[in-house]
Amino acid sequence: MKEIVFINKNIDRWKEFESYLFNNSDIKTDKLSDLYIQLTDDLAYAQTFYPESDIKNYLNELALKTHQEIYKTKKEKKGRVKAFWKYDFPLMFYKTRKYFYYSLLITIISTSLGFLSAANDDGFVRLILGDNYVNMTHENVKNGDPMAVYKKASEAEMFLGITVNNIRVSFLAFLLGVFFSVGTGYILFTNGLMLGAFHYMLFKEGVLLQSMSSIWLHGTIEIFSIVVAGGAGLVIGNSILFPKTYKRIDSFKFGTKRAAKIVLGLVPFFIIAGFIEGFVTRYTFMPIFIKLLIIGASASLIIWYFFIYPKKIYTQSI
Repeated sequence: MKEIVFINKNIDRWKEFESYLFNNSDIKTDKLSDLYIQLTDDLAYAQTFYPESDIKNYLNELALKTHQEIYKTKKEKKGRVKAFWKYDFPLMFYKTRKYFYYSLLITIISTSLGFLSAANDDGFVRLILGDNYVNMTHENVKNGDPMAVYKKASEAEMFLGITVNNIRVSFLAFLLGVFFSVGTGYILFTNGLMLGAFHYMLFKEGVLLQSMSSIWLHGTIEIFSIVVAGGAGLVIGNSILFPKTYKRIDSFKFGTKRAAKIVLGLVPFFIIAGFIEGFVTRYTFMPIFIKLLIIGASASLIIWYFFIYPKKIYTQSI
């Protein structure tokens, strides 16, 4: 893109930015963050393609003043943390949502393959899940409590262990994106195979529906968050494979920054999922309507926060 085209395309938004920054002392943190994200995108582009241009210096100065405005007091710093989950994270997810759909597709395909493979090969479940886990599940089914595994540890121990493990898996899916998305795809594929084989094992035992009402108490948020983390890994891989008009190293840096925001934003959701799994899922014989209420609330949170709300704030920002 020629520099004059770039300027004409964005000058009105920059002027609006200046107006908010210098004429409106009561500007809200989330609105300022909105403008700041767009400005830093423009600055990165100008630094790459017009490194000696006055427009790069102009945008850099504007970005510095905005940064000082956001962080000028401790109170505003605290507000900035709040603004991350209120604005930055959902907006970033919306802008990169196509990679979530790629990640979801990989998960759906691999889960289906895991289920079908287990149905056609008696040894597949043990290969994927391990003999100890399969034998334990068989024993629990015989004892009339298929999901007794969730009662083996204390609430706090299970909560901490599961939360840390889920965060570890999400960061692994994110980091392995540097291997041209193949590493992320591998994590998603193997997790999907395990999920499919696990559900077939329960189906074969005749306790699938009974068990799913317990599994998906925490699994609704947990599995969704892992899929989102996989999408973040694909953002990194795509930034390397398809830099478009950017230099490959600049595209990689830009993609990594975006993906890191997504993974960081998922931490509270893994904590919620870990809390449910550690403190709630163990009550396998609770009334079904309570289980459905929790699953429904989790699904509603996901639909609103990841799909409805991001689209709303994105529409307001353009």
